[in-house]
Amino acid sequence: MRGSSLLYGWLLALLAGPLWCHAASSPDLEETRIAGKEYVRLSDWAKSRQFSWRWVKPDESIELSHNGGQILLQIHSPEAQINGVEVRLLFPLVQKGEAVWISTADTRTTFEPVLSPPRVRRGPVRSICLDPGHGGRDPGFQVGGNQEKKFALLLAQELESQLKRAGWKVNLTRTKDSFVELPTRPEIARRRNSDLFVSLHFNSTVSSSSSVKGAEVYCLTPAGAPSTNAGGEMWGSGWFAGNRNNDQNMFLAYEVQKLLTKKLGVEDRGVHRARFWVLRDAPMPAILIEAGFLSHPVEGQKISSASYRKQLASAIVDGLGAYKLAVEKNL
Repeated sequence: MRGSSLLYGWLLALLAGPLWCHAASSPDLEETRIAGKEYVRLSDWAKSRQFSWRWVKPDESIELSHNGGQILLQIHSPEAQINGVEVRLLFPLVQKGEAVWISTADTRTTFEPVLSPPRVRRGPVRSICLDPGHGGRDPGFQVGGNQEKKFALLLAQELESQLKRAGWKVNLTRTKDSFVELPTRPEIARRRNSDLFVSLHFNSTVSSSSSVKGAEVYCLTPAGAPSTNAGGEMWGSGWFAGNRNNDQNMFLAYEVQKLLTKKLGVEDRGVHRARFWVLRDAPMPAILIEAGFLSHPVEGQKISSASYRKQLASAIVDGLGAYKLAVEKNL
């Protein structure tokens, strides 16, 4: 029987989510090429989605709104917000003369999955594979005596406990301090017929360690687009197995990021795209969570606390529950 706390989280997420989910899909819009990529007029796309729009700051920022839902966009920037949740665009918004243009790739793979959540067709979402990052000879980030691999496993174990109480079937890619090759991790999820794959990590930075903090969630970069972590890109811009689930990946990342930031009040570092190995090879919807910064003096101390990891796990459970509720709506 599902716990009342998860049911409350689902209802909270549903009520706090976008209110335009049932708007009609965008019709074909006139496209133009900018810097080699297809773009459409923002005003045309907004109209097709029944949004009103206005300049917040002339030539700087724009607000789209519909039935209480809100999108904020920045000119010549990939920064955006969907209902207060930071989301990094694949390509910057462009202004040419009086017209503002948005990339077709973003309308289709960034906004549409959130505005009109995808639906599962082959039965309910019941099983999940948790992937505690690093392990064994790979410690991950290390700050003083704190190693990322230790806290990733502890968070996974707490999350496993809460998910099982909520009725999920759960398995882990590692249950102890052992090394697991990156290609093996999504393969474990495939062999165990998992419906979702969630990789758990913590962040760190050398510069500005006293100020950089917060949570961010990654999903796989669509083919042909650059990753947010461009400096760490290893795999080019091609298509991978995980791209079969682009819509589900994006919506799952958004729901988890929303609940992490809204429920815990942590700094919102946004939904990002990357071609991490565990994401590109996952045959099911997959995300990678960077749940906080070990390097931040306050956040790092929280991460070492079992009570805080319990709160982190609870927020992730609620995000997963919100995703499950939405994608199973028509079952």
